[in-house]
Amino acid sequence: MSFDSIFYLCCFLPLALGLYWLTPGLRLKNWLLLIMGLVFYSFGSFSGILLLLMSAAVSFVLGLLIRRQKLAKTAMIVGVAGNILFLLTYKYLGSLLSQMFGVTQVAQSLIAPIGISFFTFKNISYLIDGFREPAKITHRFQDYLLYISFFPQIMAGPITRYDDFSAQLQSRNCDLDKFTDGLQRFILGLFKKVILCAIVGSVVDKIFSMESDLLDFRLAWIGAIGYMVQIYFDFAGYSDMAIGMGVMLGFHTPENFNYPYIASSVADFWRRWHISLSTWFKDYLYIPLGGNRKGQLRAALNKFIVFLLCGLWHGYGLTFLLWGAWHGLFSALESLKIINPKKLPKFLAHIYTLLVVCLGFVMFRASSAQDGFRVLGAMFTGFFCSPGTTIALHQILNLKTIAFLLGGCVFCTPLAKKIPCPYILRCVGCIGLYFLCLAALASGGFTPFIYFQF
Repeated sequence: MSFDSIFYLCCFLPLALGLYWLTPGLRLKNWLLLIMGLVFYSFGSFSGILLLLMSAAVSFVLGLLIRRQKLAKTAMIVGVAGNILFLLTYKYLGSLLSQMFGVTQVAQSLIAPIGISFFTFKNISYLIDGFREPAKITHRFQDYLLYISFFPQIMAGPITRYDDFSAQLQSRNCDLDKFTDGLQRFILGLFKKVILCAIVGSVVDKIFSMESDLLDFRLAWIGAIGYMVQIYFDFAGYSDMAIGMGVMLGFHTPENFNYPYIASSVADFWRRWHISLSTWFKDYLYIPLGGNRKGQLRAALNKFIVFLLCGLWHGYGLTFLLWGAWHGLFSALESLKIINPKKLPKFLAHIYTLLVVCLGFVMFRASSAQDGFRVLGAMFTGFFCSPGTTIALHQILNLKTIAFLLGGCVFCTPLAKKIPCPYILRCVGCIGLYFLCLAALASGGFTPFIYFQF
């Protein structure tokens, strides 16, 4: 089940919210959320819910062992290693066997369920945090399972910490104003995904699927910039929906995006993009590797390793490895001051950052490394501009797609927030956007979230 499916929007979410607000007391509300989370996730696959329950149960038991001082380190190491092995097995082995030999029964059984990367990272953070501070370990399995299966976050985050989440199980509130704010945030996220992302994504898909003789520099750059807009609205839209649902249920969820395309360095970009994942890698990998405590050269190497593993987290393909290495390279160069955006005029630092991010996303989007280099080559050498490429350009770019591409670029910045809009008009506008999204979905406009594959 996806947040942007007709069934979720018209059945599951209204039912979940209605039952939640009719249920008295936080204790019963928490039990209801646990049941709703498991029901929501079980719509994906029955085997997926079994893996989720097994993963949560094992990590919970190991957490209890961590509270015993003599077993703490062993339990933590076993838990972290076990979760990593679990993730590698189901995320990579099944897909690899499927690609090499076709979808055999064994390969099919090993294909990862949706959200496995996110709930596995939650398990790891819980065990490491518990080892550092045993008081953060819980004795209540239902609380831990709710943390893992909380339906607004289970598919693609944001990745929250257990101690932050568990505090809200004991005390939270949501009045009508907060509920309204959460609903508006949810609808805006839905609009980003269903309308903005879908329209821009259709342009990107057409360009990336073009034959080389039709792909000139104009189309290649439009496709590359378009994908930056598409992936931002896809994942930022999901995060808005997750945060909005949390608010409607009385929960605070950390922000996951902070206008990353206004960043003035690669390091700044990663402080703004997918914040929960960046923070996870910093706290549980970069700092344990030594962070910047052992000199600039070691810090640069640590950053490169982190980004390389971040690329592998997204997938085992060469495209993701190259994307991670690309960001790791520029992050390391900035760390060594070989590239120092702070010494550049702010405008040039901004252009430099966008260029690095844009070129990296081309490889991230490509179906293969060869395809990625083909598009990158066209961006810098495809100056032939034949009548065929011009016809293709005019077929792809009409007034609608141009408006959404330009509008998308604007809405990636804080400029849209500065537009004054009365509260009543904002509410009416959100209602209109909601029905517009439903109409688009009813007409066959559903496309899965990009980050669901990770």
